[in-house]
Amino acid sequence: MKFNFYFRKSSFKKDLSSARLLLSEIEKYKPINFLEVGVFQGVTSRNVCEMLNKIHKNNFKFVGIDFFEDRNLDLDNKEMTAKHNKLSNPIKHFIFNLILKKDLNSLKSVKGLLNKFAPCVELLRGSSDKQLLKVDLQKIDFVFLDGGHSYETVSNDLKILISQIKKNKIIICDDYDQVKYGVKKAVDELKGKVSEIISLNDRLVKIIV
Repeated sequence: MKFNFYFRKSSFKKDLSSARLLLSEIEKYKPINFLEVGVFQGVTSRNVCEMLNKIHKNNFKFVGIDFFEDRNLDLDNKEMTAKHNKLSNPIKHFIFNLILKKDLNSLKSVKGLLNKFAPCVELLRGSSDKQLLKVDLQKIDFVFLDGGHSYETVSNDLKILISQIKKNKIIICDDYDQVKYGVKKAVDELKGKVSEIISLNDRLVKIIV
């Protein structure tokens, strides 16, 4: 199961096994309505859409939430996001920043990457606490949660999701193993409040609502 990077940054770059594991879970559950919180440059989004299209042939819905190009250094530091990391590859820096003058974090850029699936894709720009309230979560089958990483944000996102999505639907949280993040604490507090919590590997944890 191939995971493509489309010449963009992704936290899965050095962890292909986790990327493939996420895709295998999607293939297993075959969700029709998918939500990703934390789109970043759209690499995971594109791979997810490719998998959903393979399963459902354009009969799916992908919703993505992110701040996109609306950057705030203090917020990025608090939430431990990578938006302010510079392109480390000098060729990428030359092509995207100097020649194309293209911000890979921008809504326009991510829309372009997902254009192949445009009728099936909805991208929402803003904070997850506000944008999640605009999504009909009762229709969502599968969530990949990889937005803000502070305990407060992860805990609030999970609270909103679990209060709205239907029983037996799936939430996969990224970065469960990162000790400086708040993901583990927020997820562990759900024990006894959801049907099941399963560690897929050190990094990914699956919540069955």
